[in-house]
Amino acid sequence: MSDRPEDHLAPGGFVDSDAPAVREFAERSAGTEDDPVRRGAALFAAVRDGIWYDPFVISTDPEDYRASTVATAPRNWCVPKAVLLTAAARALDIPARLGFADVRNHLNTARLRAMMNGNDLFVYHGYTELWLDGRWVKATPAFNRELCARFGVDPIEFDGRHDALMHPYSGDGSEYMEYVTDHGPFADLPFEAIMATFRSTYGDAMFGGRSHAGSDEFTAPTSA
Repeated sequence: MSDRPEDHLAPGGFVDSDAPAVREFAERSAGTEDDPVRRGAALFAAVRDGIWYDPFVISTDPEDYRASTVATAPRNWCVPKAVLLTAAARALDIPARLGFADVRNHLNTARLRAMMNGNDLFVYHGYTELWLDGRWVKATPAFNRELCARFGVDPIEFDGRHDALMHPYSGDGSEYMEYVTDHGPFADLPFEAIMATFRSTYGDAMFGGRSHAGSDEFTAPTSA
């Protein structure tokens, strides 16, 4: 994978930064801001809070992972949200690429554990790397502000200059999230590899069934 920023500006199959829906999302989110660092931070906030984080909407349809589809979705999970942030950045001429890590999340619910077949390791957690102020910085726009409040944790803040990944501790000082394995950067979404790993790690419960029934802290308000 190239580290040259100029190699991470072109549209991809999933990171379709040239799509009208992505360009509209990026331009609306950045507003009149013209500084790349502040634009990157504005895009992050728009993806984080504009799309409710919902791990129960995982799909096996590749179309659902294209940034142009994610841009108009009211709810989604970390991987599609990272795809959108990556595409929106490229739409504004900010070099960006995808990153993935296996993380152990200590902040969970019984419903989510059932969907994950009792596993507390989240494989292929998605984040974005953006080239800002002469360096690659990492940011995960997964958990929206309102959802964080439900769990009693601070939302991840991104200033465009420092990495913004998950906090290691929750608001009361207990363990929150641990990065176990980093898979490194990708120019576009490795869709087949992610789906295959999900099936081998969690089984078919990840993609629907009884474990998805009911509600918990991850359930979006009726307006989302």
